[in-house]
Amino acid sequence: MKTKVVLAYSGGLDTSVIAKWLQVEKDCEVVTFTADLGQEDEIEPARAKAAAMGITQIFIEDLRETFVKEYVFPMFRANALYEGVYLLGTSIARPLIAKRQIDIAHQVGARAVAHGATGKGNDQVRFELGYMAHDPDIQIIAPWREWDLTSRTKLLAFAEANKIPVPSDKKGEAPYSVDANLLHTSFEGKALEDPWTAPEESMFLRTTSPQAAPDRVTEIVLSFERGDPVAVDGQALSPAALLATLNRLGGDNGIGRLDLVENRYVGIKSRGVYETPGGTIWLTARRALESLTLDRGSAHLKDEMMPRYAELVYNGHWFSPERQMMQAAIDASQHYVTGDVRLRLYKGTVTVTGRRSPHSLYSEALATFEDGGATYDHRDAGGFIRLVGLGARVVARRGKH
Repeated sequence: MKTKVVLAYSGGLDTSVIAKWLQVEKDCEVVTFTADLGQEDEIEPARAKAAAMGITQIFIEDLRETFVKEYVFPMFRANALYEGVYLLGTSIARPLIAKRQIDIAHQVGARAVAHGATGKGNDQVRFELGYMAHDPDIQIIAPWREWDLTSRTKLLAFAEANKIPVPSDKKGEAPYSVDANLLHTSFEGKALEDPWTAPEESMFLRTTSPQAAPDRVTEIVLSFERGDPVAVDGQALSPAALLATLNRLGGDNGIGRLDLVENRYVGIKSRGVYETPGGTIWLTARRALESLTLDRGSAHLKDEMMPRYAELVYNGHWFSPERQMMQAAIDASQHYVTGDVRLRLYKGTVTVTGRRSPHSLYSEALATFEDGGATYDHRDAGGFIRLVGLGARVVARRGKH
């Protein structure tokens, strides 16, 4: 009896080769799953490509709202940045794909799942930890760790021998590989493997260059409820529609480009170029609103937790008890993070110009340089400083003996 396997299928060359390889080399019955996460590519052609290979069980699902609401929203509540700058666009998509693969495997009675991640990257870890978290006994097939198609030439030869259509731009060496979803677009490999080589302007898909962006300011107001964005300029939007709107506004104004040399989980340094226009606006606004609504201790504790949280997401531990425990603490801090943030978008920059909240901890009476009256007695600061400085005085006196 053939092993039935659910393949994470993009419809591109690599996963099409994998689908055929699973059929002819592993004698598997292949089921394909294509997730629409807002990658802005044509999704339906994947169905025709899968059907042309004799695949009869083909799943294509629009998961954009689920992706943003259940994965991106929680991650942004943590203000997560890997190595201080990366907004984790690829990392956060893999757990959802992995979970749905397992759901489908259970639905169709498949005993195995497969992915197209290479043996050098992070995605193999993210996919497989996701599989294990939902079915510890599922068989996992990772073709890039098994087959002998170890070069682009061999991959193309296999495709042509098995009548798999090869896009014209893949006949030669592609300048870079691209991964996209509603949160970001990433570019890696080939010409970018030299960290001194600047990316070509023609590479970018979502953002106008800052230099070519309009010579006028775009002003917007982003509204939040309990830590999550809910409206742009007063217009309530669904999670996916809101992120798409921010992407358009950010992209038009040259916002959200990042050129990064990062540390992969497997120990390799890699260079990636990213476009995250909406996410860049979103994070800037979130931090501005938290500055108004979080007490000092909560704000600083969140900042201490963030690097560990981001590392867990980057390394594929989205479903781990540790990430879930941290999420519970982070979510508890968001009860009063409600309000509006006004921002100016201009030639690659996002500038906060105002913030307001019904739960603000900011007191103009306390902050003013004018006479605070009975609200604050300046003389109290003397005793406070003497107490805070007690340890410093004790140490200083020791040094005099």
